[in-house]
Amino acid sequence: MTGWLSDVLDVSLLTLWISLAALGISALLGIPGGVLLALRRFRGRRLFRALIYTGMGLPPVVVGLVVFLLLSRRGLLGELGWLFTPAGMIVAQVIIALPIVAGLTAAALESLDPELPLQVRSLGPTPVQESATLLRQARGGLVAALLAGFGGIISEVGAAMLVGGNIEGRTRVLSTAIVLETRRGAFATALALGGVLLFLAFVVNALMLRLAATPRRSG
Repeated sequence: MTGWLSDVLDVSLLTLWISLAALGISALLGIPGGVLLALRRFRGRRLFRALIYTGMGLPPVVVGLVVFLLLSRRGLLGELGWLFTPAGMIVAQVIIALPIVAGLTAAALESLDPELPLQVRSLGPTPVQESATLLRQARGGLVAALLAGFGGIISEVGAAMLVGGNIEGRTRVLSTAIVLETRRGAFATALALGGVLLFLAFVVNALMLRLAATPRRSG
């Protein structure tokens, strides 16, 4: 029993590490992308929007297949040696989460009062200051974008299985472990792992929502 709990802890920590790392990278790239899409006018904006919205609906297994081919020995990125490693899984999860974060960030900003950006610009801020001010006003939508991105990757199976290989002690995460135990007929174990996955998702979501609800102190 102790060994099983230790294995579950290791798999859970790896699951969190991979998904949170992918979410962090997706936020660093996706939030500025959403700001660009919502607040700026530039050539190719419609194409950029179409790519983002298309990416929001990408099947994870297709993402996994593309990343697998890129990271395989004969692939363009094969020299990195990231296939069947957590790094490769993070790459796949970033591709899944990035369009979600960018698209929902843009939607959150575009849902603000149309007069608000004009009022902010009348104060003469820099582009960074303007974006930061509007993001604070759309904080609820921004957190929803991050939650959606996180939810899309922590429970994902197809890309994790293809790119990670479900290798025990190296790339096995909760979602792929659930599939493995189900195939073995160990349904009680699969359900227990599913409960752990739901608990982790709940805790992370609750923390993000608490952060969004925390009032800013003035002065």
